[in-house]
Amino acid sequence: QVQLVESGGGLVQPGGSLRLSCAASGRTVSTAVMGWFRQVPGKERELVARIRSGGSILYADSVKGRFTISRDNAKNMVYLQMNSLKPEDTAVYYCAAGPGSAYRGTLDYDFWGQGTQVTVSS
Repeated sequence: QVQLVESGGGLVQPGGSLRLSCAASGRTVSTAVMGWFRQVPGKERELVARIRSGGSILYADSVKGRFTISRDNAKNMVYLQMNSLKPEDTAVYYCAAGPGSAYRGTLDYDFWGQGTQVTVSS
């Protein structure tokens, strides 16, 4: 089992930045695919970014050039640096861990955090 705990969410003005962190425990996630998803009420959970154990990264088109995903396998941590935030980035952000084959679907991932709220508003 893997436990994931997100932190770093909050209220930020448009154009601002936030850094989300995801702490993994239970067993190492160094070989796992780690992803950040987000969800707004009434919509499906969508992939924001995912990073493979070897460092290969995939971003949603809507966040390319603004968000950066990274991982520190020694610390069992995954991060999402979010810059130039827009009101449409408002959502609950979830950290997820999956096997090496995990891609962009929620069913690809086996373990989920409880989420952290990000609100972008003036």
